[in-house]
Amino acid sequence: MSTKCVLTLLGTGTSQGVPVIGCRCPVCLSTDPRDNRLRTSAMVEIAGCRFVIDAGPDFRMQLLREGVSHITAILLTHKHKDHIGGIDDVRALNFVDYPQIHTVDIYATASTLDCVRKDYDYAFFTERYRGVPEIKLHAIDPEQSFNIGGVEITPIRGRHAHFEVTGYRFGDVAYLTDFKEIDNSEIEKLKGVKVLVINALRFTPHDSHFSVSDALAVIEKVAPLRAYLTHMSHEIGLHTEAQKQLPEGVYFAYDRLKIEI
Repeated sequence: MSTKCVLTLLGTGTSQGVPVIGCRCPVCLSTDPRDNRLRTSAMVEIAGCRFVIDAGPDFRMQLLREGVSHITAILLTHKHKDHIGGIDDVRALNFVDYPQIHTVDIYATASTLDCVRKDYDYAFFTERYRGVPEIKLHAIDPEQSFNIGGVEITPIRGRHAHFEVTGYRFGDVAYLTDFKEIDNSEIEKLKGVKVLVINALRFTPHDSHFSVSDALAVIEKVAPLRAYLTHMSHEIGLHTEAQKQLPEGVYFAYDRLKIEI
């Protein structure tokens, strides 16, 4: 896929975001905007399509500050609230051109969609009240690539604690978040990407997320031209200081960073 792609990192923080409520650490008190992180999400614009990966609690604010009024689809990585907690806010996208109604398509594995149906059951009632989210769910096979609007998307399987999580590859760019383990067969699917975005919660080990060293090990195997670390807690430290600890070609991402491929 040679089409130009623009990847915008809508949020690069962990489940609590940064600053953390009540925390008085130097990172949470920092005035550097690169240290202020909304919950992890990304937007991919390619071939006339606009995809949002994950719709967490900050979804509304993320779309507002990027001036987004229309999207092609939402791709979900897994069922945790910091990744699906903002789905109700698609209502604004539904009715932005009222009386025309834009149904929002959501793609994810069957188990993730089961959680969406549970958490947003009112959107699926036979008799629904006016103004509920207009969403259509599409189950993907994590072993098979799929196509939306002429764009081929390849799922990348990983494990996040005790269940699977899904990353996505769009041609020359791949996006992984909340991974703790990844098989070599999935790493092979990432070979040849120019840009890899991958989670790195903190420098010290964690039982359900990649640490910085874990992420660097995957980056070394994939060998992208550039790599960006996301889904970071305040334990990463100040952006300006933490960046000095990364090898050439690897960067700590930050909210609203735009990457053109």
